[in-house]
Amino acid sequence: MRVFLTTLFATFFVAHFATAETYPVRADRYLNDYADVLSPDEEAQVRAKLVELMQERDIEFTVLTIPMMFDYGHTGQIEPYATNLFNSWGIGDAQRNDGLLMLISQFDRVMRIEVGSGYGLTLNTPMKNIIDTAITPRFKKGDFFNGIDVGVSQVIYEVTGTWPGEFQASESEKLFNASRRWVDRLGAWFYALLAPVLGVFAVIFKKWQRNRPRCCPVDGSKMERIDETWDDQHLQKGQISEEKLKSVDYDVWKCMRCDHMTIEAYKGWFSRYSACRSCGFKTVESDTTILQSATTSSTGLKRIDYRCLHCNDTWSLRKTIPRVSNSSSSSSSSSGGGSSSGGGASGSW
Repeated sequence: MRVFLTTLFATFFVAHFATAETYPVRADRYLNDYADVLSPDEEAQVRAKLVELMQERDIEFTVLTIPMMFDYGHTGQIEPYATNLFNSWGIGDAQRNDGLLMLISQFDRVMRIEVGSGYGLTLNTPMKNIIDTAITPRFKKGDFFNGIDVGVSQVIYEVTGTWPGEFQASESEKLFNASRRWVDRLGAWFYALLAPVLGVFAVIFKKWQRNRPRCCPVDGSKMERIDETWDDQHLQKGQISEEKLKSVDYDVWKCMRCDHMTIEAYKGWFSRYSACRSCGFKTVESDTTILQSATTSSTGLKRIDYRCLHCNDTWSLRKTIPRVSNSSSSSSSSSGGGSSSGGGASGSW
């Protein structure tokens, strides 16, 4: 009797949750980050690509992240849930059935790219390649943004033959971007090897440029650079202040025949000082105070206080802080009535 009751209860439990399967509310037509894996700026970047695809090719592509499928009553594989969700939302045009869905279940560590029935089986292998090579390797490192961003770009290219941002680009722009992507594909090791070489080259070039011989523009004689300890007497007070703050460094070249002077300025690469509105020297420091934080419903306000360390001029500016991005309030959630017959591909990490 106990076994019978246990079996009956288990059957009821499974049946209850099987019939209790639900789907997230589609608050935004393009991107619903319910797992909260993207920052507002990251959401905006991904969403812009999806909006562009709709505007340029009339193809509806939706990205959805959820914490886990169990939250919506699903305990099985991701494939049937993604298909049912796709059809429930009606992604894509009802006649062409060309919609696309990228579903990511964060804590289940699975994802799927579901495609409209209009594609047949043609996108199954390409979507699998994108998942395995571009998306899940980044997810394994906890890099959800780049996994989603790169994955969306590659899906768009696979479907349209055009990369995001290039629908209106010239051929030269496309060629330049293709070259950049080719370099990117070489991987981080390429940059790790190339960066020190470029850094050394830049330092050597800058040093050569600064130390190369100068000829006097008056009589053509060779000029000499005055030693740093003596060149201050030929600089303005503001220039001396810039040197002390390391915002600008000056070299003074002198013609020994006609006494002509040439002063050359070299801006500090990582200086935090800006130019003064009164004296013009890069001796201004600033401090920002948040007066009112921005929210999803209202803008914020900040005050920036400036002070020149040379002429002592002070002033303040107030600037508006943009509202915090909230995709659910900025887009229509209407659907085109498209459907899927289960095409696409899945992956895990």
